[in-house]
Order: sequence, then structure tokens, then C-alpha cells
Amino acid sequence: DEHHKLSFGALLKQKAFWLLIIMMVCAGASEQAMSQWASAFAESGLKVSKTVGDLLGPCAFAIFMGLSRAYYGKNSEKIALKKMMMGSALACIACYLVAVFSGNPIFGLLGCACCGFTVGIFWPGTFSIAAIKLPGGGTAMYALMALAGDLGCSSGPTVVGMVADAMGGDLKKGILAAIVFPIVMVISLCFVKDNKNA
Repeated sequence: DEHHKLSFGALLKQKAFWLLIIMMVCAGASEQAMSQWASAFAESGLKVSKTVGDLLGPCAFAIFMGLSRAYYGKNSEKIALKKMMMGSALACIACYLVAVFSGNPIFGLLGCACCGFTVGIFWPGTFSIAAIKLPGGGTAMYALMALAGDLGCSSGPTVVGMVADAMGGDLKKGILAAIVFPIVMVISLCFVKDNKNA
């Protein structure tokens, strides 16, 4: 359908646009805060080499993330997007908690890997919500959303690193600090109005 295209100024005045920006920041940060540190987490927790750590950490994370997107792609007509994203965000929080508080490094690493499944829908899901809620947003909207996502991708790992350094190199405390991002995603999704598509 044809939609009235929003001007750049009008776009910036839309509350929905700023909600989407927040969601994109959280999407990138939730993903990268865990994936960027998964290798170091595996190395320190399991006392393995960097090569093995990369395979057990980021590689497993990426596989699970791909499975998440494949699953929703196949079942998108059966599962509402908002419902999938809310469930994923809550599961993401759980994965962060398992990774941080599990006394067993194997379970901690599994928390990291499963986190990949939970964050897989965040980025594409937020773009899909934007297409539904602001169909006239145009190229400028998607460009700014991508920029917000990139900001999240850099800020997530930065928060983990800064907090970990401040806590004497305690990576778990750094990851715990980054749990704020999936929590904000849950809160943001509460403001997304339900409809038949999202």
C-alpha cells in the first residue's frame, strides 16, 4: 500500500521512532555484550586455549542466533512478532543470569551460547515493527535505526569491559552490568501496541 512519506522533521517528532531507536540500541548491545566476551568467558571459565574458546564461545553463539532467525522465519505466521520478541527478551535476561551466577563453567558457557538464540530476533524484529508502525518513515528512518544498532553494538561490550576493569577484571560482573540492555528491551516492548502483525 502507498503511505504518506514522513519528512525528516516529522519523523523526529514521532514518539514511536524514538522508542524504536531505544530498541535498536538495546538489540545491538544485548547481542554484542555477550558475543564479544563469550570467547574470553570460555577461556577463563574452562581454562581452554583461545582457539577452543572462540569455537565454544562466539561460534556457538552465532549458530544459536541463526537457529533463532530460521525458527521465526518458518513460524512467523503462527507467532506474533511482539510475543516472540518479549519471550526472547525475558529468556535473554535468564541467559545472562545463568552465565553470571552459575557455579559451573559449562552451564555458564551454555548460558552464553543460548543467549544467541534469544537475541536473534531483536534486530530484524525491530525493523519489522518499524515497517508496521511507521510505514512512511522511509530511508532516513532505517538509516538512523541502523546507526542506533551500531551504537548499541559498541556500547554493550564497552560497558562489560569498563565494569569488569573497575571490578578487578571480574568478567561476570561486567556481563551482569550489561543485563540492563535486555531489561530495557522488555520495558520498551511493553509500549509497543499490539496488532495482527506485531
